Amino acid sequence: MLLGSGELGKEFVIACQRLGQYIIAVDSYNNAPAMQVAQASEVINMLDGDALDAIVAKHKPDIIVPEIEAIRTERFYEYEKQGIKIVPSAKAANYTMNRKAIRDLAAIEVGVKTATYKYATSYEELKAGVAICGMPCVVKPLMSSSGKGQSVIKNEEDILKAWRYALEGSRGDVMEVIVEEFVNFDYEITLLTLTQDNGETLFCPPIGHRQERGDYQESWQPMPMVDARLLEAQKMATDVTAALGGSGIWGVEFFIGNEGVYFSELSPRPHDTGMVTLGNTQNFSEFELHARAVLGIPVAEITLEKNGASAVVLASTESNKHPLFSGIHKAASYKNSDFKLFGKPTTRPYRRMAVALAFGEEPVEDLVKKAVEIAAHITVN
Repeated sequence: MLLGSGELGKEFVIACQRLGQYIIAVDSYNNAPAMQVAQASEVINMLDGDALDAIVAKHKPDIIVPEIEAIRTERFYEYEKQGIKIVPSAKAANYTMNRKAIRDLAAIEVGVKTATYKYATSYEELKAGVAICGMPCVVKPLMSSSGKGQSVIKNEEDILKAWRYALEGSRGDVMEVIVEEFVNFDYEITLLTLTQDNGETLFCPPIGHRQERGDYQESWQPMPMVDARLLEAQKMATDVTAALGGSGIWGVEFFIGNEGVYFSELSPRPHDTGMVTLGNTQNFSEFELHARAVLGIPVAEITLEKNGASAVVLASTESNKHPLFSGIHKAASYKNSDFKLFGKPTTRPYRRMAVALAFGEEPVEDLVKKAVEIAAHITVN
């Protein structure tokens, strides 16, 4: 049972079905991308614990895989007692769906380096947190995804705007934010980390990415970086995932700067920046890796097969009509490239609707430009 059926879930379902699985895709709206390729589907509010209990009892899944944050994850402990496997584990799902739990675990329990941070449940608490973290600083809802509700405070006037924007972008019923020091970093990476039932942890080559509005716009693999910094990030990723337990792919985000490596965030599932692996940059995509780890099928090694880049295609307007895409023929005219249309049934401004891919032996900088050019040809109508 897949809880959350967006574009990442869709690729995961495809990977699982190639390994003979029967999938029930669940989301809050009908005809979500993963539902289009799954054998069965359910439409519920996943923050409704009783509704979640009902579909689990109805389908009796062997494995539950969460793909989004807005889920009543405390119910996972009971499902685990019933013998259902929670991916990566009930503890991991509970911790990582909430920025407060995962940040405290990383900074306090595991002791990895993070930016200075404070929590706030009111505008007054946010002002106090800003005073401690200094300006500029970053404000995020404790529960959100794809950068929703995230903003940068640069002056006093920004504090109230940031508080309101964070609450608007919060997913679920958690009305609390985290304010953190703005780290002066050179670049940021996603380190896809694979934990397995056999106890072995493997790493994908680091992925670089660029964000706007807190959401990724382009990603590239590999991200050129000093070996010492990569080893530092791998050590942090190993320590944090070991503290959470379970098997699967983890998207672990880091800031890399002159003062070393800072842990930023972690998600216990395929990461949006990892869509670059759909260009066959690795021997297994992040979705194939996740599927194998979930099913207990060992992966002996992860190898870089070619350089790659991805660029997103965004909607510009809001519409409940099924979107149409133009420019496909131009986008398809590039060698060593591909694109994926996600199949989302509606649009809204900045909603991610497709991704363009470029791959080959060229430097990643050139591949990013190529992916952006391909994406620019695809228009969502």
